[in-house]
Amino acid sequence: MLRFLTAGESHGQCLTAILEGIPAGLQVDADEINKKLARRQMGYGRGGRMKIETDKADILSGIRFNETMGDPITLQIKNRDWGNWIKKMSVKGEPFGDKVTAARPGHADLVGIHKYDRTDIRDILERASARETAAKVAVGAVCQQFLQSLGISVFSHVVNIGGVEIDRHSIDYTKIADNTSDLNCIDAAAEEKMRQKIRDAGQSGDTLGGMFEVITTGVPEGLGSHIQWDKRLDGRLAQALMSIQAIKAVEIGDGLAYAYNPGSKMHDEMFYDENKQVYRKTNHAGGLEGGMTNGENIILRAVMKPIPTLMAPLHSIDIKDKKEVLASTERSDICAVAAASIVGAAMIAYAVADAVLEQFGGHAMNDIRSSIENYNKRLGKK
Repeated sequence: MLRFLTAGESHGQCLTAILEGIPAGLQVDADEINKKLARRQMGYGRGGRMKIETDKADILSGIRFNETMGDPITLQIKNRDWGNWIKKMSVKGEPFGDKVTAARPGHADLVGIHKYDRTDIRDILERASARETAAKVAVGAVCQQFLQSLGISVFSHVVNIGGVEIDRHSIDYTKIADNTSDLNCIDAAAEEKMRQKIRDAGQSGDTLGGMFEVITTGVPEGLGSHIQWDKRLDGRLAQALMSIQAIKAVEIGDGLAYAYNPGSKMHDEMFYDENKQVYRKTNHAGGLEGGMTNGENIILRAVMKPIPTLMAPLHSIDIKDKKEVLASTERSDICAVAAASIVGAAMIAYAVADAVLEQFGGHAMNDIRSSIENYNKRLGKK
């Protein structure tokens, strides 16, 4: 029902994304897309690239007079740094500049040159770079506007950096949407400790990872399906997060806590209210049961590994000389968990939007709204 492709290299001319399947009649605010791109560039501990780029999405097709027409939407984000890389990244002519031959542990470098039969690691690292996530955020920003028009919101925030955690049991989810912290953290005390951790890592030439949480509110009951493995929404949401560069683990609801507690403490008991509507006092399941949404908020967390490019390089190998060397260094961040949290919200918005379109169909916004209204009437919901 919904799909997208991205193209472009980290130091190429631009990033391009094509999003297909957004219905006609959706009002799209280009400024909101660019606000999301600006949030992706935020974060204490970001590298020099963020001082060069000011990401802005140009809409090349699919939208007329601020409204979708039903055809593919093309989004382009130009790389301002391209001017410094014209010769090294030229699409024609003779190779220019030294080859990158010292592979970085934890990156796509070594496996990529073996798989694609290349002799210059730059042929791999340019596309493997997290710079590509700017295109994901632009796509996700359109999907977020689609969902918002249906009363569904997707937010994210950072819960852990380098082992410094917020108190997850006292999270006020109403504050997340208005959060302006450059670490995307709603706990001021924890945020200051995170900053110190990042400073310490930077001074030692190291990097830090962490964890972020994505919350989706206003979700209709019954998105996804238990019928086939690839229709289970929990699997699709996990894949959406795992598709982001450097993400190594995903947790749904209370996740790992299920391994340490009995069922009597971990399953969400059901009750009837005065209108005979089902409600739950807890949300350990994170809004998903049997591969389907159950009407509660969808709660997901993702773990980002420390960035593999260290200013104090790790031991590795040189693919040309076949010698042990120190890994190559590219301009990099110390910590990019805050940025990853914005990408996470974008990818979850895409996956939820896809599930909404699969469930309710329609090529026009009015048809989708009517379908959702009829569905809720059948369930006895307002």
